[in-house]
Amino acid sequence: MAACLQVPMATSIPSSSSSRSLRGRPTQALCAFNSKSSAKIPVPPVNPKDPFLSKLASVATTSPETLLNRPSNSDTPPYLDIFDSPKLMATPAQVERSVSYNEHRPRRPPPDLPSLLLHGRIVYIGMPLVPAVTELVIAELMYLQWMDPKEPMYLYINSTGTTRDDGETVGMETEGFAIYDAMMQLKNEIHTVAVGAAIGQACLLLAAGTKGKRFMMPNAKAMIQQPRVPSSGLMPASDVLIRAKEVIINRDTLVKLVAKHTENSVETVANVMKRPFYMDATRAKEFGVIDKILWRGQEKIMAEAAPPEEWDKGAGIKVLDAI
Repeated sequence: MAACLQVPMATSIPSSSSSRSLRGRPTQALCAFNSKSSAKIPVPPVNPKDPFLSKLASVATTSPETLLNRPSNSDTPPYLDIFDSPKLMATPAQVERSVSYNEHRPRRPPPDLPSLLLHGRIVYIGMPLVPAVTELVIAELMYLQWMDPKEPMYLYINSTGTTRDDGETVGMETEGFAIYDAMMQLKNEIHTVAVGAAIGQACLLLAAGTKGKRFMMPNAKAMIQQPRVPSSGLMPASDVLIRAKEVIINRDTLVKLVAKHTENSVETVANVMKRPFYMDATRAKEFGVIDKILWRGQEKIMAEAAPPEEWDKGAGIKVLDAI
């Protein structure tokens, strides 16, 4: 910054020679700054955390004439005009109100629900098997095996397979086969639980769980059916025939895999799959799709249940010998 030196008043009257030498100079002040000089004025050290002083120091170093040539009559407070107009950092609607409601609430949004379930080693299939769902499920299975190859995984299934509930095809049969192959390659136990519906390829995934660890909710439904031919549109007849042959191959593969995991013969599975074969929890257990119907407290209730003979004896009913 430029410094102006005030000429001191002499205590004695100067001589004529000295008065002539001072006649051409200003009698009030001598400015020690030369704007055209290449030397920069030294800037005193300032607090780097003070934004006002830091701004003044940078302006004085880069363009000192801004501070020297200042208007004498200005409505703006000194040196505040070098700053930009203040702006609001956020609108009132964006101001966080967590402190006023709950100061212990996290300051950032929580993760999505699938991530929270994944933390508990739970993979949930709640949509038809389209490519995006297949990609996510396989990635989650691989991630859980990488995290711990010994801990079991829990696969909850509520899916209509590669079709919608109205029967329209939404995905290829290979989507279900991709998840099935990934399950077979894992070292972990996979506990499968049917909640809601397990139809088509989803029923195969339910049956492909670890033996003895396949469960079904009491009111859930399972169904196996033949794959459907996707919409042919304006395809030529030869292409439709090729696609039909591929669907038959996928049907035979599905029959073999279901027969393998349900311990039924291929002929039995192929026979029931001629038409949609619906199964409730009891029928699915009999067919071999699941191992156990899952509902709370069933072990205790069944252990306390008396056999029919004791019920008859307690009721005073005598069993008569056959005549």
